[in-house]
Amino acid sequence: MSSKHRLLVKNATQVVVICNHGEKFVTKHGMQKLSVIENGSIVIGSDGLIKAVGPSEIIRVQFSEASFDKVIDATGMCVLPGLVDAHTHPVWAGDRVHEFAMKLAGATYMDVHRAGGGIHFTVEHTRAARSAELLASLSNRLVRMQRAGTTLVECKSGYGLELQTELKMLEVIEEARRTLPINISSTYCGAHAVPKGKTVAEATQDILQVQLPRLEELMSAGTLRVDNIDVFCEQGVFDLSSTCSILQAGKDMGLNINFHGDELHPMNSAQLGAQLGALAISHLEEVTDEGIAAMATSRTAAVLLPTTAYILRLPQPRARDMLDAGVVVALGSDFNPNAYCCSMPIVMHLACVNMRMSMPEALAAATINAAYALGRSHTHGSLEVNKHGDLLVLDTTRWEHLIYQLGGHQELIRYVVVKGNVVHDNDKTLHL
Repeated sequence: MSSKHRLLVKNATQVVVICNHGEKFVTKHGMQKLSVIENGSIVIGSDGLIKAVGPSEIIRVQFSEASFDKVIDATGMCVLPGLVDAHTHPVWAGDRVHEFAMKLAGATYMDVHRAGGGIHFTVEHTRAARSAELLASLSNRLVRMQRAGTTLVECKSGYGLELQTELKMLEVIEEARRTLPINISSTYCGAHAVPKGKTVAEATQDILQVQLPRLEELMSAGTLRVDNIDVFCEQGVFDLSSTCSILQAGKDMGLNINFHGDELHPMNSAQLGAQLGALAISHLEEVTDEGIAAMATSRTAAVLLPTTAYILRLPQPRARDMLDAGVVVALGSDFNPNAYCCSMPIVMHLACVNMRMSMPEALAAATINAAYALGRSHTHGSLEVNKHGDLLVLDTTRWEHLIYQLGGHQELIRYVVVKGNVVHDNDKTLHL
């Protein structure tokens, strides 16, 4: 028989709740004033949901320790919500370490693309890879992300560019969702590049007439769950009109619009996304003032990717301008063969240093706002009653150490918990 409650985390020096009035997202002022309980405890029920969070002395009176499967004494430690990574490309074969050398020597993203590298190099290897091989590498990457504190991650297809491989990738993501504890939001990104030998018009027709109808059949049959639709809207890739028709078709199927925009050139993607009611737009390194204003009005989240700007030496996304305008700012790692980073703590650190965000803003962007960008902020992103019991226990008395200590998360994160189950226990004694 299971006992009444799954987990009690007690006596934490700080419990960083993030927000505590059921907010779907927070903008600038809410991001700067995070809700923190000093000397707090948190109760997770047998269903994996949060039952109570508050001062330790109140929780102690309300709940008997004997009713818990597991008790963690977090004296001298901090509790945070599990981190949310709002943008990744984690399913692929064939790494691109050789391209990193080209980029360091001065090649631009589009130089590499034209030389047969970039997305097309990965497409070739991913098409050739067996599902089992893709699942093994995806699982390995997701476990690494989880150890770095990510408990909800967005995963894209997009290295197939034709029906068979795109479905293979989505099925691998679905299998990972079934077999791993980490929460996954799945994104169809068949419009990640124009396949070799096709025009933009031909690629768009293939997506609208072949790929999306088949995807809709599988979703209706319940064999595949997909949450979002993505297009790489960019000069030399998908233009505004093809982007619009693909995103609208996905929206008509019930998918959330969550796409790449205004990365290398100002394309007015932000305005298009706002008009279409997009849930989120990623990158935005070249967004215009008009685009920022449109996103603030439409409540379209800006998923900023500081690793990409850093690795490609692009202009930094204008986080401060977006925050000042009232845009919902979220963060993602953009994990992919071109930007190999599994760690949201490093992403938050880069956001603070390079994009001039404060530490509370970065944490809110990597929790409640990243969850909002995935349509999941009602279940994830803060430590509120009835949300998923996904949390981190940090071996430090101030939560800011997770961002301050660049690359220090491997020592700082003591436990990673998903739905009240400890999925990573970083017991220091094991390493002595």
